[in-house]
Amino acid sequence: MLQKIGFLPGFNKQVTPTTAEGQWTGGDYVRFRYETPEKIGGWSQLGESKLTGVARALHHFINNTSIKFAAIGTNRILYAYSGGVYYDIHPLVNPSGTAITSAFSTTNGQSDVTLTFSSAHNFQAGDIILFGDSSTFTSITDSNFTSATFCDKKFMVTSVPTTTTLKIDAGSTEGGTGATTSGGITYYRYYHVGPADQVGVYGYGISSWGGSVSNPQTTLLNGALSANAYGTGGSGTTITVDSTTGFPSTGTNYIKVDNEEISYTGITSTTFTGITRNVRGTTNASHLDNATVTNYSDYAAWGQAATTTDKVGEPGLWTLDNYGSKLIALITDGACFEWDSDLTNAVDTRATIISGAPTASRDMLVSTPDRHLVFFGTETTIGDTSTQDPLFIRFSSQESLTDYTPTAVNTAGTQRLAGGSKIMGAIRGRNATYIWTDTSLFIMRFVGAPFTFAFEQSGTNCGLIGKQAATEVDGTAYWMSENGFFRYTGQLESMDCLVEDFVYDDLNTTSNQLINAGLNNLFGEVIWFYCTGTSNVVNRMVSYNYIDSSSQRGIWTTGSLNRTTWEDSSVFGKPHGTHYDAGTDTSFDVTGNTDGTTIYYEHETGTNQVKGGTTTAIAANIQSGDFDITRDQERGISFRGDGEYIMKIRRFIPDFLSQTGNTQITLNLRDYPNSSQASSSLGPFTIDSTTTKVDTRARARAVSLKVANTGVDQDWKVGTFRLDVQADGRR
Repeated sequence: MLQKIGFLPGFNKQVTPTTAEGQWTGGDYVRFRYETPEKIGGWSQLGESKLTGVARALHHFINNTSIKFAAIGTNRILYAYSGGVYYDIHPLVNPSGTAITSAFSTTNGQSDVTLTFSSAHNFQAGDIILFGDSSTFTSITDSNFTSATFCDKKFMVTSVPTTTTLKIDAGSTEGGTGATTSGGITYYRYYHVGPADQVGVYGYGISSWGGSVSNPQTTLLNGALSANAYGTGGSGTTITVDSTTGFPSTGTNYIKVDNEEISYTGITSTTFTGITRNVRGTTNASHLDNATVTNYSDYAAWGQAATTTDKVGEPGLWTLDNYGSKLIALITDGACFEWDSDLTNAVDTRATIISGAPTASRDMLVSTPDRHLVFFGTETTIGDTSTQDPLFIRFSSQESLTDYTPTAVNTAGTQRLAGGSKIMGAIRGRNATYIWTDTSLFIMRFVGAPFTFAFEQSGTNCGLIGKQAATEVDGTAYWMSENGFFRYTGQLESMDCLVEDFVYDDLNTTSNQLINAGLNNLFGEVIWFYCTGTSNVVNRMVSYNYIDSSSQRGIWTTGSLNRTTWEDSSVFGKPHGTHYDAGTDTSFDVTGNTDGTTIYYEHETGTNQVKGGTTTAIAANIQSGDFDITRDQERGISFRGDGEYIMKIRRFIPDFLSQTGNTQITLNLRDYPNSSQASSSLGPFTIDSTTTKVDTRARARAVSLKVANTGVDQDWKVGTFRLDVQADGRR
């Protein structure tokens, strides 16, 4: 007899497939709409360019002339996107440029170029340097490099051998005999943002409260290292580098190559001697010639050096908001900048530092409708970065970006929170501003003179796991904590989550600052993107359907969609997200980029992925829990039995609310909960829109259902399937 098989909406990963009878247990690239599973929408690349580094902030806004902008902050460069074109609007430390003479050193057959400065340059490895036009360039003696090699181009700094020298990759090899300190040019230094991921540091704490490196020296390997216990050339205990100038030379010291730490006991001008591989909990690995070598000996805090790796330094992050037509951009634990999109030549201008504003802050936002610029985890004395207090809040006077000194006639002010050890993040809500520390939630509301804002602690043991792990919709804040998912609806609520163990048991907590939350209000979804296992790159997502969920059952899904930032559809009509490609792929605008690249996508477009003009399939699937049968004299056969009877399956009848192209159906069979499904499956059967039934010959005590697609232009929304089954004995 034909039996309908129905399933509750959402995934349940908290129980076994046998226990999850009548439920879906997992899948990928699917959502639930009207409690029914369907494949998610596709995505298409916006523009033809790749962006340097990994995007860590995305913000949409419209200027006063109705031009739509997307601001994208990577760990290296701040971009503005409009009309299919990306513009570099990153602020410059020296906006007028700085001239250097006798600056270039090159070597025949090599692409690396050494720049020499007359004083400390303050560049770090990974920073961006921009050279001026040809009018400031003087030729390099004995070199085939010309003005076209450098002028009006950006380069990533590959290493910093000394405080007055740095290295870049010219992108081509020197064909001349090589020059030593010849030629000159004007250069511009980009404000430093930070690394692409979270990295190990040493010391008591991180940021301004400890854990700093007093000697951030770098050099390059001169010869590759194999994944063994030896040095250069696969033997001995010596590592050869370009230069050891500036590295500690007394006692046991440490260097880091990629993610491996190595100790050494002596140095020469170009070697580290007495090396020991894979120390301080790291694993030995192979390293390419010219890999960056970093001093890891001098991390210290409050006069005491640490030797453990239980601290992590945060990645390069941004906070973006808009003050009318002005983009406001904060580098986390750094300065704040503005960019006026209303200027007639706006895309040819750069963001500039906000005069009078704090110079070291953890987070910021523009409060509405009162229009104050609010800084969190900021300086108690403006301009003195050593006074940065992780619990201190400072806000401007109303309708001002530059007035932060409280007086009797303005609304500027300060507040220090008393809950937790540091402010993790803040977001603007419909009725209030939400502020999280590492332990607590605070609500900030505009109350007017004389206090301007009121602050109320609204929850404890619910701190924010990462700076960007919270969002708000329709007056409800949702966030991810270290101990579960929470929401605030006027009162604090811990959210029941049927995928919680699946997420948290595999969560890389040392990369918690890479977690980012977003909204897809087209489908009523709150989404968190996160890193699993030992990955320092976002590679998973978990979503909650806030429209269809009920108090009895929350609708959760998981998947492999990996986005480093996400922005809702309010400005561009579709949600947008950024994807990171790690490695050494060169971006469109930076020579020698080793930080990987970002691709910017528009989502909910079609059924495929479109990247660089190439269309590929989105392989979606959904898997049910096991179901079995029972039999009684009055009702006959029914599902959700006790597994006593073997069932004989003669046919199944598919049902799709909508279907484009082919879909694959698989029936996984087993007799016992611990039996392997993979060794006994029926299918996959290819189903198209004309398929009425599929005849089968199968016997099993338990059956589960899998719906999937593998090709382009395939789409589906599941209805109610039916199976023709009969009881076939107890064994």
